[in-house]
Amino acid sequence: MLEFAILGLLHQSPMHGYELRKQLASVLGGLRSISYGSLYPALKRMHAAGLISTDDPDPHALLPADAPPLTGRRGKVVYTITAEGKERFHELVGQTGPEAYDDGGLFGVRLAFFRHTAADVRLRILEGRRRTVEQQREGLRASLARTRERLDRYTLELQRHGLESVDREVRWLAELIDQELIDTERREADGGATAGPTT
Repeated sequence: MLEFAILGLLHQSPMHGYELRKQLASVLGGLRSISYGSLYPALKRMHAAGLISTDDPDPHALLPADAPPLTGRRGKVVYTITAEGKERFHELVGQTGPEAYDDGGLFGVRLAFFRHTAADVRLRILEGRRRTVEQQREGLRASLARTRERLDRYTLELQRHGLESVDREVRWLAELIDQELIDTERREADGGATAGPTT
């Protein structure tokens, strides 16, 4: 997930680590906080694998005042995606298996970079996510039906709240799928093939 998000952000523009961390927090929607202790080792591995390159820092450039102490006051290292990194990103963007829509957190990150994803791949990911959430909904309903009589009203309300959240996600996914189908029909009517990812 972290590699995919880093490559996706660097595909848009080069960034230094501090800026990359802030953008990752934005992409992840506040659901996860990326520490420097996980970001910099990931960047180091990706650099060693040839997925990203670094530019020598400007020795006169200073980091923002709220940057962590471990970065020191030296100039910022700028990370740039390489051709190999772009190839890896497009490989990851094209994946449609359960890892693309499960609850491991990758679905939200994938959604953040959908503009780089081919229309048919987007549709498969959305449909897979909807199936997954519908299964969760059925499990919650079955659990609620089995335990309703034994629960106190607060626990019952908590379970109902969880079920309502899942219902909302199913409706939202259905809307996204419907819009993808409309867009595909429009492109085909205009004589275009299934749209590929944007660059």
